[in-house]
Amino acid sequence: MASSNPVLTRPGAFEPQGYAPYPGQQQAFPGQPGYPADPSAYVPQAAGPLMTLDDVITKSAITMGVLAATAAATMALLPLTVIYPAMIVSGIVGFVAVLFVTMRRVINPAAVIAYAAIEGLFIGALSKVFELRYPGIVIQAVVGTFLAAGVTLASYKYFQIKVTPKFRRMVFIGTASFAGVMLLNMVLSMFGINLGLRGVGGFSLLGVIASLVGIVLAVMNLMWDFDIVERGVANRAPASESWRAAFGLTVTMVWLYTELLRILSYFRSN
Repeated sequence: MASSNPVLTRPGAFEPQGYAPYPGQQQAFPGQPGYPADPSAYVPQAAGPLMTLDDVITKSAITMGVLAATAAATMALLPLTVIYPAMIVSGIVGFVAVLFVTMRRVINPAAVIAYAAIEGLFIGALSKVFELRYPGIVIQAVVGTFLAAGVTLASYKYFQIKVTPKFRRMVFIGTASFAGVMLLNMVLSMFGINLGLRGVGGFSLLGVIASLVGIVLAVMNLMWDFDIVERGVANRAPASESWRAAFGLTVTMVWLYTELLRILSYFRSN
């Protein structure tokens, strides 16, 4: 089963690329007869550079840097009169951008950067709404996001956590269920029905529970993303896939940040 992060589930994106056989031999893949005990005995089939962890880290830094710069500019320059329309439009466009990149067979770095800028506009507008009501909350959420991501990565590596099929199934079902409930809540809110699951401030027990569930799911998805990237490197995915990996990690980090921002607002209002 693939990750519940849609960006990292592109069929074939991080699958084994195979190895070029010696003359007279047929191509072999891991687990198939003829695959050598020492993979270095074969030459990678894929032409050109291969994806590395350094590539993923570099591309992630670029993507998140563009997002952060756009968000900061939005917070500083966007007039309050257009903040909610900007948030709605950028949120919709960002969602479409995720679908566009996910469906592309070949990743386009320009599309990834464009998404980062659009998502930066959304995050900047959302952050400004929270910051005006609770000064200092944005820096708290940013620090919390990177701290949570760092602890997750350290735990994944230090404790050698294995992402099993059971773990993937549990995270997939949980994420899909959470998304369905949030979608239902959004539709009902359009008709004046407030379930108390989302909001800006105003302590709500259901809101706190929803955000806690969202944070746990985001962290679990982040752990799954690390596993997918690691397997992509091991399977010798093309270097271009480092942009897809960076994109997927950025999507998860944005989700984690928004959930932390909300839960902090609930406790700040209390």
